Amino acid sequence: MLHIGCHLSPSDGLLKMAKTASLLGADTFQFFSRNPRGSKAKPLDEADAAAMHAYLGDNGFAPVLVHAPYTLNPCAEKPETAQFAELCMRDDLVRCTAMKTPFYNFHPGSHVGQGIGVGIEKTTALLNRILDDSTDTIVLIETMAGQGSEIGGTFEQVKAIIDGVERSARVGVCLDTCHVFAAGYNIANDPDGVLTQFDRVIGLDRLKFIHLNDSKFECGEHKDRHAAIGEGFIGLEGMGRIVNHPALKDLPFCLETPHEKLDEYADEIRLVRGMTE
Repeated sequence: MLHIGCHLSPSDGLLKMAKTASLLGADTFQFFSRNPRGSKAKPLDEADAAAMHAYLGDNGFAPVLVHAPYTLNPCAEKPETAQFAELCMRDDLVRCTAMKTPFYNFHPGSHVGQGIGVGIEKTTALLNRILDDSTDTIVLIETMAGQGSEIGGTFEQVKAIIDGVERSARVGVCLDTCHVFAAGYNIANDPDGVLTQFDRVIGLDRLKFIHLNDSKFECGEHKDRHAAIGEGFIGLEGMGRIVNHPALKDLPFCLETPHEKLDEYADEIRLVRGMTE
């Protein structure tokens, strides 16, 4: 069974967000832990969090995903920027525990001239500082497009981060189809080859979540620009190969496509469900 959802906003409450997902035909979703372009997080309503958790269980939802804000740079050169990332991620893990959400996803950061090796070391060190026994939440490293000075644009870089984490059982991967395509992995035409390589380098047991996005640019251009499903260079046939791949079909998929209206996500969810064999 395909588990598919989209990115939603918890601004009106966690339970209402979960009910909105149901109305869209979704059985999973993701949401930002706080303002995606800032630092502030609303105080957590524990009763609302408990109600959401109960609703998800009662309605057969697949695991949902909490996404860190885009402003975080775990491997920043400036100490105050790196400290900001650490404080936010620590607080987010506390919130994930209270919400009983199993996965917390983050972008591994940009080295901004320090070098890929230094970036990997700094992101790994941050994970070692924040991962303790206070939560069971799995932290997911998102695969990146390799744009600019991003780290995580190759499977080997993601693996290097994981290898340095002492509590590595608490670390997984979220694969973004647009990002890996942009990074040069032709998942549109050769998902078998890409996923075989992922398994060889990282291990498919680490793969916990899929961001399902088409790409506005061709494979290998290292440009992170999401397109609606079937409107980019991955295309409908490529998306069909991805959602039907036996290594992925039981994982949760989440759309991060550029739509303004919820109805458009409902249409896209129906489109993707119609691709399944």
